[in-house]
Amino acid sequence: MSGAGLPGGAVPILMYHAVGHRPADGVYGLSVSPGAFRTQMEILARRGFTPLTTAALGSHWRTGRALPDRPVLITFDDGYEGVHRHALPVLAEHGFAATVFVTTGWLRGVYDEGGAPDTMLDWGQVRELAATGVEIGGHSHTHPQLDQLGEARLRDETVRCRDIVTAELGAAPVSFAYPYGYSTRRVRESVRAAGFAQSLAVGNALARRRQGPYALERVTVRRGTGAAAFARLVEGRSVARAFAVDRVLTKGFAVVRGARRAVRGFADP
Repeated sequence: MSGAGLPGGAVPILMYHAVGHRPADGVYGLSVSPGAFRTQMEILARRGFTPLTTAALGSHWRTGRALPDRPVLITFDDGYEGVHRHALPVLAEHGFAATVFVTTGWLRGVYDEGGAPDTMLDWGQVRELAATGVEIGGHSHTHPQLDQLGEARLRDETVRCRDIVTAELGAAPVSFAYPYGYSTRRVRESVRAAGFAQSLAVGNALARRRQGPYALERVTVRRGTGAAAFARLVEGRSVARAFAVDRVLTKGFAVVRGARRAVRGFADP
């Protein structure tokens, strides 16, 4: 069952990263400016979309309960500080739900492993986000390509992430997003074994219930995504055409990664 929305019960899951005026070079292409983010949220509001958390979508689809009219998910990967500084006030203005998937070893604080590509959230800011109703999900501990890891490290990346979020927020996270969007059956099983109830890939396609709870697809919002293009994405128009090159590259990368892993074997470093 689903509420009135896109054909076939499809749900647009928007994937954001950094929100800022001058993000670092490494994340610039996947960032959006604060002004663009505000415009995009205004488009959702004007068009009557109902933002949900990832946990809420998973619950609706597991139980068969009807979704609200025109559901959409607003998700942020990694845990950049600009999500608190720039995105949270806009979300609060509209009363919009969202999910932030945190890389626990990149956030500022006692668990920081280094290697973060830009200024990240600290745990006080994460708690403030959670207090407003933003869902905090897992995104691994150090942001590796999970499908390239051996069993022990794969388990450590998912379980450590879960345990740190649980310790900091007092509740276990139930949603996960794969770093780089990469997953295999083995990775999905590890995420499930760590206690996550649903997980998001990338795919650059609309999410549908038939994809299953551990392979829900998202569409990427970039620095170059203009207002008209954004409106087309959330309405489900021209999604395949907009991401045609991305999807070809993703399939090619999957073949390369699979071959590399097969040659190297699954021994942990």
